[in-house]
Amino acid sequence: MYETKPYFYGTGRRKDSVARVRVYAGTGKITINDRDLDNYFGLETLKLIVRAPLVLLGVEDKYDVVVRVNGGGVSGQAGAIRHGISRAMLQQSDENRAVLKKAGYLTRDPRMKERKKYGLKAARRAPQFSKR
Repeated sequence: MYETKPYFYGTGRRKDSVARVRVYAGTGKITINDRDLDNYFGLETLKLIVRAPLVLLGVEDKYDVVVRVNGGGVSGQAGAIRHGISRAMLQQSDENRAVLKKAGYLTRDPRMKERKKYGLKAARRAPQFSKR
């Protein structure tokens, strides 16, 4: 259905999650990995996070959003989708930048899990010291 329609594209990232977002002109339907938003996320707060950029711009009923997201947990994925939608809405109009920037939706959250170092049990956790 959406393959031939023109769309706005944005890549969103948070923690270990990456979301590829396409925004089409439509009725406000949000599809994530071929599932409806309400079906994909159980918590209401995560649904609010995903819808936030569209609500902020007042266009939640004018665009359909199709998302492919992978990696990380549900919270990271919700943040990645919000970031992707915000970037896609920049392509739609440059006037959206000031509003989205002020709300902090264009800033990529850089916090990721720290890598494990050799000789340690975790990123910073040293093996237990034994005197004998």
